[in-house]
Amino acid sequence: MSFLRNYTAIVIILSVYFFYEGGAIKCWVCRSDSDPKCGDPFDNSSVPITDCKQEPDLEHIPGVRPTMCRKIRQKVKGEWRYFRSCAYLGEPGIGGDERFCLMRTGTYNIWMEYCTCNTKDGCNTGSLTTFSSIAALLFVIVVLYR
Repeated sequence: MSFLRNYTAIVIILSVYFFYEGGAIKCWVCRSDSDPKCGDPFDNSSVPITDCKQEPDLEHIPGVRPTMCRKIRQKVKGEWRYFRSCAYLGEPGIGGDERFCLMRTGTYNIWMEYCTCNTKDGCNTGSLTTFSSIAALLFVIVVLYR
């Protein structure tokens, strides 16, 4: 009977963890060159939030799935453009600190700010994954040591 109880607990924990893990990332996806509401300040009233697990696989990085959201602010020849999307590669912020963005400048008066995040509501609901992991661990402890 103890084996069955332990097995059931493990199955439930894994199910809860993967349910939240799979639904953890949702990002705004838009471009200001085709939708002015995508710029700053951002008007999300007409832009639906996108579940990144529904985004297609990318041919040049097979097997890699989006884990973050990104916002790119780009100035080309004096004109600002904004791109918001799911991010497949990189790390949140700079050194894990989402308050900071990566800045780049180039020739021909091109300037770019690249921001990534995975903890902010509306940017990404990744914090649910951490919660589900803690809840699963507590559940195992309660079931096994009852």
